[in-house]
Amino acid sequence: MNTVDEGRALLVPRLLIFTTLTLLGVTADLVSKQIIFDQLGLPGQSDPLWIIEGIFGIQTAVNPGAVFGMGAGKGLIFAGFSIFALLGICLWMVRFQGYLSKWLTWTLGLISGGILGNLYDRLGFWWSDYLPLEWKSGVRDWILFRLEGVPLFDPWPNFNIADTLLVIGAGMLFYQSLVLENRDKK
Repeated sequence: MNTVDEGRALLVPRLLIFTTLTLLGVTADLVSKQIIFDQLGLPGQSDPLWIIEGIFGIQTAVNPGAVFGMGAGKGLIFAGFSIFALLGICLWMVRFQGYLSKWLTWTLGLISGGILGNLYDRLGFWWSDYLPLEWKSGVRDWILFRLEGVPLFDPWPNFNIADTLLVIGAGMLFYQSLVLENRDKK
C-alpha cells in the first residue's frame, strides 16, 4: 500500500474521531449550561456555589461579548466568525488533509466542539422573550475561578466548557506549530 492509499485509509476513522470529539464537546457544554442555569437560575438570582471556597465555584453569568466581554452586543458578528472558522476547519480537515495528523484531528475536534457550544448561545437558541434583550446573543457562562489579590485572576471572568475546549485546542495548535512541526521537519 502506498502513502496516498494509507492517507485515504485514515480519512474515515479520523473524521469519525473528529466528529465524535466535536459532538461530545458541544453536548457537554450545552447540557452543563442547561443543568447549571436550571439549578442556580439566571445571573444574580443565587450566590456562587463554592467548590473550593473563594477560588473555584459555580455561578451563572451571561457574556454579551467575546473574550473578557469585549465587543458586547456584537454577538451576531461573532457568530459569523464562528461559522467562518467552522468552515475553515472542515476545509483544513478534508481538503488540506488535516486528518493525516492524529494530533490535529483531536485539536480541531475540540475547537469545533467549543465553537458550536458558544455558537448555539450566540444565535440566541437558549434565549426567551422574558430575558433582557442584551442577553439574546450572549453566551451562558458558569465556571467561576479567582485568585484573590492576583492581578487578572481577581476575578477571572466566568467561562464554560466550550471556552475550555477552545483554550485547550488553541494551546494544542500552538504546541503543534512550535514543537511538532519543527520536529517533523528535522
